[in-house]
Amino acid sequence: MSLRVAVAAPFKRRGTHRIRENEFVVALSLERDWFTPDQSKRLVDIATAERLLEREDADLLVTFDPSTVEIPEGFVPGEDLLCERSAFERVLDTLVSKGLEKHEAVGAINSLQGELGVTIETAAVIYARRQGVDVSELVPVARSALLEDEDD
Repeated sequence: MSLRVAVAAPFKRRGTHRIRENEFVVALSLERDWFTPDQSKRLVDIATAERLLEREDADLLVTFDPSTVEIPEGFVPGEDLLCERSAFERVLDTLVSKGLEKHEAVGAINSLQGELGVTIETAAVIYARRQGVDVSELVPVARSALLEDEDD
């Protein structure tokens, strides 16, 4: 969830859904002092991979409404945001953002994994779909993990 907060901050401050990539980097590195410029660029890559941002020429477009994101007083994102997250972690974050309890979701996904004999990523996608949560962007990742598991 803190990835969404970090991504939203520059857009929310400017009251827009589109900013130049270099403005985004400056906002996170110089204005907020959350990351170095290189780390801010890495965050753009991760947020783009997770479809929180889209690139259009030299601009970044946020794919969600940044005005709905609350930036807690004193919030400082951790450097762990700069690590790519697994499909399982991404599905779990989506489920939690939709109001499901994290520990219940993890338990149900683990049960489903054992029941179906599939990868954790695949079980997470199936569980999310059963809960009515759209994680369609992660289906190719889960499918790839499932196929890799079959090859082993």
